[in-house]
Amino acid sequence: MKQFLFGGETSGSALANAGLAILRVVVGISIAFGHGLAKLPPPAGFTKIVASLGFPAPELFAWAAGMSEFVGGLLLAAGLMTRPAALTLAITMTVALFGHHAGDSFRERELAFLYGAASLAFAGMGSGRFGLDRVVRRM
Repeated sequence: MKQFLFGGETSGSALANAGLAILRVVVGISIAFGHGLAKLPPPAGFTKIVASLGFPAPELFAWAAGMSEFVGGLLLAAGLMTRPAALTLAITMTVALFGHHAGDSFRERELAFLYGAASLAFAGMGSGRFGLDRVVRRM
């Protein structure tokens, strides 16, 4: 369980891990402050969007999406519990991509696509050498 929560590939070069850290921080901060913060608490319009997607408890799922984007984005940026945080973000972005933006042009779906792909990659590889997961793993 600890490996899933705090594990990650760190065997690459310092330069590769620095690039990974930059991407992780930029993606995490962008999701948290560009999208998640505006959904906390969930505005009525967002809750209506969630309801239109067919979720049974739209207010609960609106909170879950907002928390996933804000808290998950912050955890991703810090490299703490990277895999579970990134997995929740990937799920949230998948719902956005194939649910909310389903009929939109690719241009309107692009951001959810990019955030989802980056999140899925971090869910698989973890934070890398320069994340807080590495510190926790050593404890």
